[in-house]
Amino acid sequence: MAADIRVNNKVISNVELAVFDKDGTLIDVHVYWANMVRFRAEIICERLGLGRAEKEGTMDSMGVDVERMRIKPVGPVGLKKREIVLQAGLDYLMSIGLPDQADVFREAFEEVDEVSLRQFDKIIRPIDGLYPLVEGLKANGCKIALATTDRSDRAALAMKHLGISDAMDFIAGADMIKNPKPARGIIDLISERLGVPVDRSVMVGDSALDVQTGLNAGCLASIGVESGLTPREELLALTPYVVSDISCITVRL
Repeated sequence: MAADIRVNNKVISNVELAVFDKDGTLIDVHVYWANMVRFRAEIICERLGLGRAEKEGTMDSMGVDVERMRIKPVGPVGLKKREIVLQAGLDYLMSIGLPDQADVFREAFEEVDEVSLRQFDKIIRPIDGLYPLVEGLKANGCKIALATTDRSDRAALAMKHLGISDAMDFIAGADMIKNPKPARGIIDLISERLGVPVDRSVMVGDSALDVQTGLNAGCLASIGVESGLTPREELLALTPYVVSDISCITVRL
């Protein structure tokens, strides 16, 4: 079975698999990652005896606009792999005379992974339109997968918190692939696991990296979602399918 997906006034026909990015596409990227980075920075600075200025500097280096508590369009957090975010924080501490803090960072990241599980009610907010879109896709026999820069186990827990675990046919995190977005590997992995040809799939994401990933893989279509990270004009330069959020994506009966 397949679904016909309407994006604004355009229809993408015979979609057998919809692949979604997580942050900024299904959940609010700013609430999630700004708070995750805040938790990490608080632990790191407490362990090292650092103050507010260093905490804010650590958050800024990892990609958070501290004043607005929003993710920077350039990341790295929310856009790039965990190791790159960690290294950005290490580079900041080195710049202020505190080298060789990798163990402190790794321990803080692991601790926050655990602590944040008890904070999901505060940091995970579904994007408008999530539930109707998932229900419409499943009702038409379309498979659903997640392709995220987050770890696959954390992504699975986030989907469980949202109550849509049963709707997810496969969850692929950055820990499952060698080359991150925009390399096509994560799409190829999903396609192989679910037995759906890439050219019968669509990629839905809120960054240029997401859209380019779908294009590189040869997906039927790449749909760009505005979350505030990537300007609409930049998304439109890559794909004609751009929406303000996923509530603008519907499944045609």
